[in-house]
Amino acid sequence: MNGYYLIIGIIMLASWLVSSRLKSKFEYYSKVHLRNGMSGKEVAEKMLRDNNINDVQVISVPGQLTDHYNPEDKTVNLSEAVYMQRNAAAAAVAAHECGHAVQHAVGYSMLQLRSKLVPVVNISSNLMQFVIIAGIAVMIASGSKLLLTIGVIMFAATTLFAFITLPVEYDASERAMKWLKDTGTVTSEEFIGVQDSLKWAARTYVVAAIGSLAQLLYFASLLMGGRRD
Repeated sequence: MNGYYLIIGIIMLASWLVSSRLKSKFEYYSKVHLRNGMSGKEVAEKMLRDNNINDVQVISVPGQLTDHYNPEDKTVNLSEAVYMQRNAAAAAVAAHECGHAVQHAVGYSMLQLRSKLVPVVNISSNLMQFVIIAGIAVMIASGSKLLLTIGVIMFAATTLFAFITLPVEYDASERAMKWLKDTGTVTSEEFIGVQDSLKWAARTYVVAAIGSLAQLLYFASLLMGGRRD
């Protein structure tokens, strides 16, 4: 399993580097205050109104980087800092999450596909590690690959989900940036901060997807008779 631990180590290092860079970017752009004085909540509400979305509520949730859009109850959930603050970083996050609300309203196909996969991924993510470990043990002991095959299929589902997430996140950012720029909600200087913040946020999803693919390929190599060290 040395190869697997090497992969995990590289993934963890890459994830830490990108996350650290993202945190520093948001801290920097949190100091770029919006000239219009709008809070993240107000930016979100304006973007929803401008897109004729009247059935989505903007609410505050505890924590840091806990921002998300919930399609089930149609809420844009903003972390306390984003909800209240009036800076480029808050505007970027608020508009991005509203980008998901716009996707939902217009029936964006990739978001619909991702939503359909959620139940499968929830089950797979909770069980796949146990199934894969047990599958490797059974394969070494008896040569049977059935259990490991099931584990690899479950892992493949989560990897597919990670890659489907990429266009969903990038599209939400594109919608956010276009709206912020076209409506003049942010100045050209503030827009640079928005763009840079969203760029680094998107890279966290890229690292996650690549990491998931690397692990999947490793387990697939075991299944196909590759090295077992």
